[in-house]
Amino acid sequence: MSLSEPQAAGSDPRRLFFYSSGFLTQGRLRHMLAAAGWRLSLGLPGPSSGDAVAVWGHSPTAARGEAVATRRGVPLVRIEDAFLRSVHPGRSRCEPPLGLLIDETGGAHYASAAPSALEVMLARHPLDDAHLLQRARDGMGRLKALNLSKYNNFDPALPPPDPGYVLVIDQTRGDASIRLGGARESVFREMLVFAQEEHPGARIVIKSHPETHAGHRPGHYGPEDAGGRITLLTDPVSPWALLEGAVAVYTVSSQMGFEAILAGHRPRVFGQPFYAGWGLTGDENPVPRRQRKLTKVQLFAAAMVLAPVWYDPCRGKLCSFEQAVDQMEAETRAFREDRHGHVAVGMRLWKRAPLQKVFGREVRLVFENDPARAAAKARQSGRGLLVWAGKETPALVEAAECLRLARVEDGFLRSRGLGAELVPPLSLVTDPLGIYYDPSRESLLERLIAAPPPPGGLRRAEDLVAGLIRAGVTKYNLGGALPPLPEGHRILVPGQVEDDASILRGGGEVRHNLDLLQLVRAKNPGAVVIFKPHPDVEAGLRPGAVAEADLRDLADAVVRRGDPAALLAEVAEVWTMTSLLGFEALLRGLLVTCLGAPFYAGWGLTTDLGPVPARRQTRVTLLQLAHAALIAYPRYTDPVTGLPCPPEVVAERLASGTVPHPGAANRALAKLQGAFASQSRFWR
Repeated sequence: MSLSEPQAAGSDPRRLFFYSSGFLTQGRLRHMLAAAGWRLSLGLPGPSSGDAVAVWGHSPTAARGEAVATRRGVPLVRIEDAFLRSVHPGRSRCEPPLGLLIDETGGAHYASAAPSALEVMLARHPLDDAHLLQRARDGMGRLKALNLSKYNNFDPALPPPDPGYVLVIDQTRGDASIRLGGARESVFREMLVFAQEEHPGARIVIKSHPETHAGHRPGHYGPEDAGGRITLLTDPVSPWALLEGAVAVYTVSSQMGFEAILAGHRPRVFGQPFYAGWGLTGDENPVPRRQRKLTKVQLFAAAMVLAPVWYDPCRGKLCSFEQAVDQMEAETRAFREDRHGHVAVGMRLWKRAPLQKVFGREVRLVFENDPARAAAKARQSGRGLLVWAGKETPALVEAAECLRLARVEDGFLRSRGLGAELVPPLSLVTDPLGIYYDPSRESLLERLIAAPPPPGGLRRAEDLVAGLIRAGVTKYNLGGALPPLPEGHRILVPGQVEDDASILRGGGEVRHNLDLLQLVRAKNPGAVVIFKPHPDVEAGLRPGAVAEADLRDLADAVVRRGDPAALLAEVAEVWTMTSLLGFEALLRGLLVTCLGAPFYAGWGLTTDLGPVPARRQTRVTLLQLAHAALIAYPRYTDPVTGLPCPPEVVAERLASGTVPHPGAANRALAKLQGAFASQSRFWR
């Protein structure tokens, strides 16, 4: 069995004996090993039963397991974190990893005395499959575009030093990659001298280790080393931004040396890390047995795609490298946007618990209804402001001057059930510029649509859209059988809530469902016009009803509770004011005519009869639009685990129905709404 290859399906798991409490107490570690075909066991292994002994790296407790494996004559399996680990270092929050290197040779990637399984792979694997190498290229580009590294609790917004410096990378004292990687602690002093001598007059930036900055373990450099042209950088700056501004990189065995290769550097290496010796580094202390020449794409393919065991904590199973990046992207985005906390203003009572689960994981939300008091609390605590988009007022904008202000709204894969029925959302958007349904000002979604997606993004969007169509997933996923529909060229006209913000802000001359139907009938006299009332209107919760007499004159069929996805499969066109069904129709390849200016209008994908903003000049593909609207713009929360998650997880939950239903209190409150439909300001 290779470094990361799980056992064949149906085979019995192999027993893996352990003598360290971490294997017992860390739930995700147990799940990952079980998914990889191992059954953690106590006691002593049997030499003829396929048993093995597990140890964590070269930790202080590893010696016990090593001794048992030697005495019992069984294999030693050495386990370490993969190179894309978590948001925080493990020592900071005991945060479990997303990936493992499970080395059945008993080696470790950083211990150079004998070849590890990763080194054997780098030396012998062909690494020439075109599909694999494209995955590696996309992965390299995506990590850089998303600012992802092994640990991710840095701030991409922090500016790096002015470019043109020599980067010297520190590590923590006593790290096994130094001790077992052909180096000694004193080499850090030598490395700093080399950096100065080989770059006379250049600025030197020493990058401290995240665990040193967090106070967990000391490094090799301190404030006493700074001065003159040497700067000690302890700020949590993006590694990718640092590497971009460097003219040379010096390291002993840090993973950042690996990232330096990916960023286009040829780092000067003073130890013997896994990435040294393959023709991509300047090696002060080479490993003679490493003779093969690799490209950085091949190095990445082995170290990131092939070698690790990656785990999806939402789905609870092993996953691909790409799926691990999806999950890390979601978790890291949540941390970076929420790490300073928020004061939430304009949030209805029923929304507060769901919002707390999404935005209060790092620092609990503070709720305040008064804009002035909310802004004051934000200033005093260093928090930002969150406002439900429809509740933003000039008074709040004025009070929030110089504060971080983001508008919140439901995302486009929302729930199984209506917001008006108090079903909490699985996706939310946060927009610091505007909000997607208001074309009077630029939104973050507009910027994302106009910008190219990260490497691999279009393929990801294509797979996501195909999955949504295949599973019949839409925004609300209400279901319902379709009535028989008349034959002919069918045009779907989705009804809308007439006081909806998307119409109030983004509507054109046509702002009522009746007027929309009249226009569609006038423009398409020979077509089969199908009208679908909005579910909130049908439930009596919002305005927008069309009289039955008018419907008889203007619509050939009225679909009241039919499944929107099934209905879209039966029509050729959609005419709408600003309905999201227009976007869902585009995803399914239908013609869409817009009478207003929804977020998906103006990009060359729709027939626009409404007031589309002149700034929407970029022509984009459907997959670019889908990537921006479904992947890059919203934040998703897994309803099963409560973790931030990628849209693919939410799509699967919606398709399978594994979405918890609202509690009894929510259901009781929702029933009261019919009696108070005209007072929707109290519950919207």
